[in-house]
Formats: sequence, structure tokens, C-alpha cells
Amino acid sequence: MASQETWLDEGLSLLAQDGVAGLRIDRLAARLKLSKGSFYHHFDSMPGYKTALLAHFEATRTTRFIDLADEAGGASARERLDALHRIVVDTHEGDVAIEVAMRAWASLDAEAHAAMERIDGTRLGYLERLWNELTDADTAHDTARIVYLVLIGAQHLAPALPQPELDHLFAVVAATATPR
Repeated sequence: MASQETWLDEGLSLLAQDGVAGLRIDRLAARLKLSKGSFYHHFDSMPGYKTALLAHFEATRTTRFIDLADEAGGASARERLDALHRIVVDTHEGDVAIEVAMRAWASLDAEAHAAMERIDGTRLGYLERLWNELTDADTAHDTARIVYLVLIGAQHLAPALPQPELDHLFAVVAATATPR
């Protein structure tokens, strides 16, 4: 029997491919080659599944990234920012469609909107705390937002921004923040 995490990971993949309209029990079960009964073993209903999917996205694409950056980055804010950048770059290509699909879902659904608002707040708060260790509060606030908005904007650009160009833009923004 597939784990709850397997169902949720497949849901993120299906969401990225087909959007929220594609999130159906029969489609998930078919992709996993499992019965609908297996779905109901883990989830009471599709609305319950969607709630769990939002929490899974937050845990795997925000909380986990922050934890990994804190663990891998070292003591300084600069090292943690560099670690976070590497983590985001390493997962960026596969996650772009998921991020875009999540934002599209959030534009249509109050629960998804609330989740994305919380996720954005967590991500921005973490970036701002790190930048605050490197520069004054106003610059930290602005730099955190610019870096985050560049990433979100790059995710919506067609054709996709090549990773070296995105890296360069992050470096330019980072250079504008005056170190303490």
C-alpha cells in the first residue's frame, strides 16, 4: 500500500501537470496504479486531501528548505543565504511548475490562497531575518522582497530564464545590500 506521502507527492506532480482541475481521485489512483480504496485509507475526502496537499507543499517546499539552509549553511547569515540559494537552485527546475500551479490554485480557492499567503510570509520572513544580519533593517526588508520577487517572476517567464542568468540577478541584488 502506498504511503500518505506517496499520494501527496503524486498530487503535487499532477497539480503541476494539469492544475487543480486535474486533482481527482481516479486520476491519482490510476497514476499510482492503486485503488481508490487506498486513497480513502489515508484521506477522508478530496477536500481533506487538498488540505493535506497544501500542508505537504508547505512542509517540503518551505519548512524543509529553511531547515536545510540552517543545517548546511553554517553560522553566518551569508553562509545560510548561500546554502538556501543552492537548495533552491538544485530543486528550482522541477519545482517551477509546482510553484506556478500552486499560485494559480491560490487565485481560485480561499484555502489555497491562505496557505500561499502563509508560505510567502514564512519565506519572506526568513530572508529578511538573514539579510537583517548583514545590513540595516530597511535594506534587509527591501532586499528580501526583491530577491523573492525575482524568483517568483522568473518562474512565470516564458521561455524560462536560464539558471546562470537567474544566479547573476541574485548576485546583483545581493551586491546592492550594504554589508555591516
